[in-house]
Parts: sequence; structure tokens; C-alpha cells
Amino acid sequence: MVVTGPAELLAAWEAGLARRAAGRAEVLHRAARPEASVAQLDAEPLGARVADLLVLRRALFGERMQVLLECAACGEVVEFDLDARGLADHPRPTGDPLRVVDDGIEVEFRLPTAADLDAVAAAPAEQRGARLLARCTLAAERDGEPVEPERLPEWVRRRMAELAEQADPAADLAVTVHCPHCGGGTPTVLDVAEFLWAELDSWSRDVLLDVHLLAAAYGWSEPQILALSPLRRRYYLELCADA
Repeated sequence: MVVTGPAELLAAWEAGLARRAAGRAEVLHRAARPEASVAQLDAEPLGARVADLLVLRRALFGERMQVLLECAACGEVVEFDLDARGLADHPRPTGDPLRVVDDGIEVEFRLPTAADLDAVAAAPAEQRGARLLARCTLAAERDGEPVEPERLPEWVRRRMAELAEQADPAADLAVTVHCPHCGGGTPTVLDVAEFLWAELDSWSRDVLLDVHLLAAAYGWSEPQILALSPLRRRYYLELCADA
């Protein structure tokens, strides 16, 4: 289920205004999955959140996503289009535990969630990886004896990262943009939550301006104006401009 009503979307925008990027992503996820509890959303793997936000984005603003990016080679600003349907083609992660079993080592772990990233965000940058590993490791043994996650060999950590990427490819939506000016390719990771928030912010400010103009012209309340379809609201605005 996706929230599409203008009143609910304005409420989500208002709730996210005073929050940082992580908080805004959480607000958007609640808007995309209003039937889910906070605990359920916090337990979703990162790729599942991305999938939900893409569903919300497509419902609100369509399939085409216009993105601006500075070319790493020549510095020119490149505008390119992405198809939200193509981005949503990744399978939704199940959240089932993953395992590494090799050379006497057995590790069971789960995919990271947004709640995990929030929990380690305040740690020094050099410690975040280890803390995230500890949070996501369910059990770890070496030759049948328990071992702390931070004492796992580097090759085990790399294998865990590879399995996590395979199980949740949408966690990082990486694209390479080719510059029409110099032909160079610039790799980038699309932050769907940040992109959607920018669109919602622009839409909300436009809608509030519509409410202001129509309330001043007709004396209608905000709920009455928001109840109008976008087409009828635009028509009334045109009448106001012609008056």
C-alpha cells in the first residue's frame, strides 16, 4: 500500500523537515509502507527499503528520474534519465541468514538494515565496519569454538561482504554515467531516499503555494483545496490569474 493523498504527503514532508537524511529516509519508508510497524521497517534489509521507496516514487512522480551529476573527467554537469522500473528489477531480499563455511570457520550472519547503519553512524569512521559486522553476525566459530566477529580473518569478512552484495544488490544502486562532452564515465551510487526527498520537498512547497493562492481568492480551507484534483486545482489557479 502506498500513500498518495496530498494531505498525508504534506504531513510526511513536515515530519521530515527537521530531520537529517537518515530520519527523512525513515519518514519516506513509513509513507511507502503505512501498514507496517516501525519495528518491521527497521528490520528490513537495505535493498527492501530501496524497493519500497521506488514503488512510492513511481506512484507519485512516474517512471522517469532526471539526475544531475558532475563529470569526474571534465567537470561538466551532466543531466541523464533513469528508468525507475529498471532500478526496481532487483529481487527483493528475503532477510534469511547467510553462511560462510570454510577452513574450519563457520559464520552465520544477516543483511544490514537501516537501523544497523543508524546505530553505528556516531562511531569513528574507522570503527563503523567492525561494529556493523558485530551487529550483523549471528554466530561465529573457528574449529568448533566461538570467536568474536572482529577476530575473523580478513578473507572471511570479504566473503561475507560478497555474499551480502549478492543477496541484496539493491542496497547500493550503482550506475555509470557517460559524459556527452568528453565521453568519460563517472560511476555513482544513487541515493533513492535523498532523490525522492528532494522531489517531495519541491512538490510540497508548490502545493502550499497553491493552497495560499486559492485560500486567498476563494476563502477555502486547506483540506478543501487539497481535496481538489490537481487538474481542477490548476484550473482554479488559472482563473485567479486571469481575474
